[in-house]
Amino acid sequence: MGTVEAIYISTTPAGPTSAIDAVLAIPGVGLDGDRYALKQGTFYKPEPDYELTLIEAEAIEAFRREDNLEFSPGDARRNIVTRGVALNHLVGKEFKIGKVRIRGIRLCEPCNYLQKLTGKPVIKGLLHRGGLRAQILTEGTINKGDEVVSSS
Repeated sequence: MGTVEAIYISTTPAGPTSAIDAVLAIPGVGLDGDRYALKQGTFYKPEPDYELTLIEAEAIEAFRREDNLEFSPGDARRNIVTRGVALNHLVGKEFKIGKVRIRGIRLCEPCNYLQKLTGKPVIKGLLHRGGLRAQILTEGTINKGDEVVSSS
């Protein structure tokens, strides 16, 4: 299906994201060291769809091109940046990132908070392509370059 192009975590709600090469995915918790796993995320709720977020590199590139602005993958504040994966099609489906099993829960639409943090028109520019909220089903390490493969 596709690959993991980048991995980002942030230790604080409004703090900068950090690009990393690998991260431990923990079911019921999130990504080791990330604000949501630390129960510090701005919208934290102890629900599965707050464990992991993904966004397509292609969506970020299209947003930059269409709005003629600077916007890095880390600015999206999603954990995993993919390439070659139609994330919207994974809502309600299981898939794997490397050896880690994941379930797509719902779209991760851009919000006023993200727009305020970035100072960019993300609500309009990333509407319906802001990514995917997902649940981690099995523990394991997600690596930059891992394949993203549908289980069904």
